[in-house]
Amino acid sequence: MAALPEHPAHTDLRHRWAAAVAAARTASGRRPARDAAPDAPVAPDAPAPDRYADNLLARWAEPQRRYHTTDHLLAVLQRVDELERYADDPALVRLAAWFHDAVYDPERSTNEERSARLAERALPELGVDPARTAEVARLVLLTITHDPAPGDGNGDVLCDADLAVLAAAPDAYAAYAAAVREEYGFVPDDAFRTGRAAVLRQLLGLPRLFRTPYGEREWEERARRNLTTELHLLTGTA
Repeated sequence: MAALPEHPAHTDLRHRWAAAVAAARTASGRRPARDAAPDAPVAPDAPAPDRYADNLLARWAEPQRRYHTTDHLLAVLQRVDELERYADDPALVRLAAWFHDAVYDPERSTNEERSARLAERALPELGVDPARTAEVARLVLLTITHDPAPGDGNGDVLCDADLAVLAAAPDAYAAYAAAVREEYGFVPDDAFRTGRAAVLRQLLGLPRLFRTPYGEREWEERARRNLTTELHLLTGTA
């Protein structure tokens, strides 16, 4: 993998990663201190967590990315911080955020599946038990539809954090939409408009875009307004 380009958030992100791994090794998954040391047994030859952090950060910095970048990872983690009270196990939600677009190729439709498999390989080596590893993989796969089942607190938080960009201010939303278009620069305009419009209609067709009480209260109306505006611009409808 290419050398990791520097990013001002890398130090913070490495601390976040280490804290999430440490918390996922505990019984509750709720260890608060970012630099807390893991207390679950780990194989003597297990790779250090920071080595995995650098591997993941390099993935998030790949050149084909325009929206699904380190900035997106950081934004999702910050939203998880806001919403963690609604999660059953915030540490696992944070790990799922790290992995949810860790494999990202705009020309492939299996990114979530491949990202989930990456989590399934990496987390056991870091001392995360099979049940929690499976939950992280499940959450990553949930970002295909962003449609968690009722009562899925972890899924609610991850999906809301991932979709929070939809409720951005109009100029920030426009920048997001432009970055998505750049990622699909290889797609002709007509095909992109058709595909993107289908995604927007799928999102608008959800009974609720945001499942946490905070997300529904603070983000739902603005996100629907942004999505509707983008759909109108793409399709030329009034």
